Amino acid sequence: MNTIVLGAGVIGVATAFYLREQGCDVTVVEREPDVALATSFGNAGVIAPGYVTPWAAPGMPTKILKYLFKPASPLIFRPALDPAQWRWIARWLRECDLARFRVNKQRMQRIAYYSRACLHQFRACYPFDYGRSQGYLQLFRSEYDVELAQPALAILRDAGIAHREVSARECEQIEPGLRWARNAPLAGLYLPDDEAGDCARFTRELRAICERNGVKFRFDTRVSGLDVQGGSARGVRIHSERGSETLPAGAVVVALGVDSADLLAPLGVRVPLYPVKGYSATLPVTDDQKAPHAALMDESLKTAITRFGPNLRVAGTAELGNRQTTLREQALQTLMKVLDDWFPHATQPSSAQFWVGRRPMTPDGAPLLGPSGIDGLWVNLGHGSTGWAMSMGSGRVVADLVTQRTPEIDLDGLTLERYRRR
Repeated sequence: MNTIVLGAGVIGVATAFYLREQGCDVTVVEREPDVALATSFGNAGVIAPGYVTPWAAPGMPTKILKYLFKPASPLIFRPALDPAQWRWIARWLRECDLARFRVNKQRMQRIAYYSRACLHQFRACYPFDYGRSQGYLQLFRSEYDVELAQPALAILRDAGIAHREVSARECEQIEPGLRWARNAPLAGLYLPDDEAGDCARFTRELRAICERNGVKFRFDTRVSGLDVQGGSARGVRIHSERGSETLPAGAVVVALGVDSADLLAPLGVRVPLYPVKGYSATLPVTDDQKAPHAALMDESLKTAITRFGPNLRVAGTAELGNRQTTLREQALQTLMKVLDDWFPHATQPSSAQFWVGRRPMTPDGAPLLGPSGIDGLWVNLGHGSTGWAMSMGSGRVVADLVTQRTPEIDLDGLTLERYRRR
């Protein structure tokens, strides 16, 4: 079957890989000149199924108000005259109660754990270096942070997920570089089975494998619309330096992140996505002893510090209300504060390379996988800040559905149907 995948971030390229494995002729269409140049480029790099958590969590609205006017904040909120923003916020607030949080977190963990298994299976067949590290340490600055973490800890215990609540001293034993921190953490949570790796580097290698297996990539190409006739997707209208044309297809998978909503809306397919901007800084390590060796999360400021070989990535901040990919000084200062608090002598701050990307967030946190409601048109989107953690599993699930195979996991709560039922 001739299949077109729209989007060449890690989600789109993973989908293309599995579609090709299952015998489809696959073309990937991407507006950028290469893969992983948008949301997949500068993310935290964390693959932490045990940690994946909806942004809609008990206590989160109060926490947002607490930090809203502080210079170092995990959230920047810019109210806009945008009905989509306020509809999304209203839905998000409804998801912040404990019962909804438990349901949403379990859905996210289901696809994230499956994705990690798919990644391990893939890596056994295609070993290559993408800066992988093992273990994930969450740092708590205050009793308030520990209190907010309790619902997530209860889910970890109920699910039997390997984790350890650790003291400040044990945090230093796990990451000796914390001995040089400005202040010791109050406590921590260690997830030994979680991992990290450079998402963009992985996606570039995955592209090369896809191309060797026969997948075609059309870069510098914009999607102008979908060709839908008689209730079925027949192709994709595109524009590139070659001009405008329509690519015929037996199936189309939309994996365009936040741009997916505008593409699907004219067809009556409503996806509740909103772009929540995230920021990162990448710096070379200058003192290995005083740097982390794996991945950490500052729970108070919701900022990750991840080691990729000779480099550190500091990533975090959620900015709601500005759709432009412009760097905001307040967010960059938060990143550098977190790095300076925990690993002040590991890098030269002046060497930081900053990045901003638009995360395609759903109000409840879980992605949208599978049928769109139009024959031959499929979606793989809405992964928010956990696209890397869910990429391989999401790609395999959607490829299974496109090729009429039964996915290996239960998709209840992971499709558009969850919004149509409300």
